[in-house]
Amino acid sequence: MGRRVVCLRHGQTLWNVEKRFQGHTDIALDETGIAQAARAASLLASLRPTMLVASDLRRAYDTASALGRITGLDVMVDKDLRERGGGEWEGLTRDEIRAGWPVEYEAWEAPGGEDVTHVADRVAEAVERWAGRLGDDGPLVIASHGAALRLGICRLLGLPQELWSALGSLGNCSWSVLEEGRRGWRLMEHNAGTLPEPVSSDDSPAATADG
Repeated sequence: MGRRVVCLRHGQTLWNVEKRFQGHTDIALDETGIAQAARAASLLASLRPTMLVASDLRRAYDTASALGRITGLDVMVDKDLRERGGGEWEGLTRDEIRAGWPVEYEAWEAPGGEDVTHVADRVAEAVERWAGRLGDDGPLVIASHGAALRLGICRLLGLPQELWSALGSLGNCSWSVLEEGRRGWRLMEHNAGTLPEPVSSDDSPAATADG
C-alpha cells in the first residue's frame, strides 16, 4: 500500500446552515460543527495519522485541532488549502446569488471569484507537497473545504474538467481517502463518515488492489 491521504471537510458553520457562500471569509464552527469535529476525530484517530495539515481558515483548523488533541499531533497550516474564493458572492445566500447573477449562477462563476482550475491546481499541489513528506507508518489527514477538496481530488485523479461534476460533494466532517498506487492516486472512499473497510468484490484486481 502506498501513501494515503484522508481529505476531511470542516464541520458545520452557521453560514452552512443559512446556505451562504463562505469562500475565504473566516467563519467559525457552530455548536453542531464542534460536535461533528469531535466525532470525526474519535474515528480518524484509529487510523493513526502521522501528520495533520489544515487550511488557515479557522473552520478547517479547528476541525483538525480536534484530531490533534487526541493524537498529540500539531496541526500545520497551508493557505493553499483554502476554500474557493467567492468574490462578490461571499456572505450571500444561494437565493440572493441566483436573483442577482442568473447567468453567472448557472455557470457557478462568481464575479471577482476564483477560477475552478486554479483551485484544483493549488489544492492538488498542496496535497502532493505534504504527502511527499509522509513516511510509511501512517496517513496524512488534510482538513480543508468542500469545493476545494472536491476540485483537488479531481485534479489528483487526472479527471478531465468536463467530468469534475461527476464527483459528488463532501458533507460537513465527512472525508475521502486517496491512496497512491503504481499508476497514480486512487479514490478509495468518498464522502464517508465511517472508517474504510477492506474491499472484497468481483471487480477487477486493478480496481480492488494496488494496480
